[in-house]
Amino acid sequence: MMESLDGLPPRLRIALIAHLKYPIAEPFAGGLEMHTHLLARHLLARGHDVTLFAAEASDVALEPCCVCPATGTPATPFAARLTALRERRAYAEIMASIARGGFDVVHNNSLHALPLLAAHRLPVPFVTALHCPPFPALEKGVRGRVRPDLRFVAVSEVVRGMWRSLLPVDAVIPNGIDLDRFRPRLEPAPERHAIWSGRLVPEKGAHLAIAAARLAGMPLRIAGPLSDPDYWRAEVAPMLGADVTYLGHLNHAALSRAVAAASVAVITPRWEEPYGLVVAEALACGTPVAGFSRGALPELTDAATGRLAPADDVRALARAIPAAATLSRADCRARAEAICDALAMVDAYEALYRREIACGAGRHGLVGGTVS
Repeated sequence: MMESLDGLPPRLRIALIAHLKYPIAEPFAGGLEMHTHLLARHLLARGHDVTLFAAEASDVALEPCCVCPATGTPATPFAARLTALRERRAYAEIMASIARGGFDVVHNNSLHALPLLAAHRLPVPFVTALHCPPFPALEKGVRGRVRPDLRFVAVSEVVRGMWRSLLPVDAVIPNGIDLDRFRPRLEPAPERHAIWSGRLVPEKGAHLAIAAARLAGMPLRIAGPLSDPDYWRAEVAPMLGADVTYLGHLNHAALSRAVAAASVAVITPRWEEPYGLVVAEALACGTPVAGFSRGALPELTDAATGRLAPADDVRALARAIPAAATLSRADCRARAEAICDALAMVDAYEALYRREIACGAGRHGLVGGTVS
């Protein structure tokens, strides 16, 4: 096989560890599943040998190595204990497979401690992407790691700051989206309306978007999976009506059309949103953003593309919605092209893999993941 300019083969053997709660397939359960799918798809398109370790029912086009049924969100404490045991066994199987697999690099996209705790058994570079704030299970893996050369990447500066007291984050590689799949509509739709998209769970705050849109007198359309049925029944479904409609759980093509048709995208995180793929999707579609100034939203939007209100301030958000709707849709698309392009994200990860493989060869006497 020909070598690239850095002395490494152009085709890398990459083990990609996914989160196991949901399949890596459309329609995506959330942003992490979408990101993992996009990363695997683009790495494969570049000619790399990618093995995706994921839950059953993941996209067969990615040729995933499926290790267990998707665990979802347990409904009872007993179910939670069974899920934790099943996940631990699955991740143990994944790490054993990687140890046997002859890979050049491991990319860990999971939110589980075990891959970090078992990484010292692998003689290859190990990169972990931090997609969320610290929480006990993942902190356990970070604090318990015994391999000093693990690399950690944050998906935003906000996430880097969240983890700073626990570990040095080596780099920030912002998430990206497929700009060819989220095409812009540069002329506003004839009928003004807003859209909210995402998982229907309390921390995403769809009920606050409904309240703000009604105060603003702006019809609202909602799209996303019913990830928390209790929240849906108690907080969202009773608020539906002629001015607030639910579009369902849409695939990428339908979601892109729905977002592009809206005058404004309403983003209502009730936690410190680590990145906010829905913001990137809106900007790519040319749709300005009105949202809460929380987490990474201020990193993604600027004065030309969004209007942000203080966290949880529904009245301020109601004022932001019509103001955002007047912003340039061309400027929104231009910002997405500048900071949200999946190709730039994959470039950055590919460069990181190659740096780590080159450094690992020197540290461990390794060439292409095997002992020389």
